[in-house]
Amino acid sequence: MSDAIKVRQQGRREFLKAGGAVAAALVAPAAVLADSKKSLPALPSNPVTLKAMPTRNLGRTGYKVGIFSLGGQAALEKANNFDTAVPIIERALDLGVNYIDTSSIYGGPERWSEQYVGKVMAKRRNEAFLATKTKERTRDGSMRMIDKSLELLDTDHVDLWQLHDIGTMHDVDEVFAKGGAMEALLEMQQQKVVRYLGITGHYRPDALMECIHRHDFDCILMAMSAADPHHYSFNEKLLPLAVEKQMGIIGMKIPGRGRLLSSWTPQPLEVQKHMWEGMVPAPTPGTLSMKEAVYYTLSRPVSTIIVGCDSIAQLEENVQLARDFTPLSASQEEQLVAKAEPVAKPSLFFRFYDRP
Repeated sequence: MSDAIKVRQQGRREFLKAGGAVAAALVAPAAVLADSKKSLPALPSNPVTLKAMPTRNLGRTGYKVGIFSLGGQAALEKANNFDTAVPIIERALDLGVNYIDTSSIYGGPERWSEQYVGKVMAKRRNEAFLATKTKERTRDGSMRMIDKSLELLDTDHVDLWQLHDIGTMHDVDEVFAKGGAMEALLEMQQQKVVRYLGITGHYRPDALMECIHRHDFDCILMAMSAADPHHYSFNEKLLPLAVEKQMGIIGMKIPGRGRLLSSWTPQPLEVQKHMWEGMVPAPTPGTLSMKEAVYYTLSRPVSTIIVGCDSIAQLEENVQLARDFTPLSASQEEQLVAKAEPVAKPSLFFRFYDRP
């Protein structure tokens, strides 16, 4: 970690010990004003992006994001996988990817995903818009999360900090309560530790819509696949609301963890039942090609899509799809939705868990 980052993080930790920016504002407005004069560096700029693939506005942030972005799962969440994960991230930047998604919970308690991304950010931080998340619902828990994220990512700021996996109204009430995670997000944005704020979700649309009504978030990361219209659709009301609010919209779960793809080989049902409690079994392969899955979502009003990759070959295939993309017609989208219907429930398994 660079000396400059260490100095800034040390100063921030001392500030947090005093109770945070919100508490400080009540007793020492001048100190908060002085802190607010800190400035973030210019937005990242990958010199390859414009030649590599189409770009779109990341909502109202002013950032031009490539339509394919790198997700922080797959190879990037496996333990002790530096030899595979780090080259994928390096190659992604080489190919013009300029947005990297990760989270404080990807890769378990060791947070392998943030570790791998940090190895690359140590040298190439200014080439990627960097997004991470907190699954914690309290201010203090989220403060601990961002502190560790900055350390693992080897940076003194992240471009987007998100409330991870907002699924129910219970989640919403927790994060917006006194002492909730929203206090941490707002404090870190005020201190110029995070640039923009966002929410993520894949479960049901209502809670995400309520978050948008309660705060003017900059971005939303949400599940958006050809299977979506069949169960608890995000397309119907959530997506138009995000568009209306001029949010940066990042699509995820594009192939439904592979279950939408005809190339996917399902494991025996008994194995599937023990993999993840409550998972909807997938007895057959999917029905779409990766090209169809990607082009459906990119034809929706999204800024970019994130896909986790297990190999450089997968990464290169996805970047090529982005490079060659042309929007589908409305009738072509409808055909893919119909084609996805037989495997819609298994590929939307994340919408069928019992949650509080």
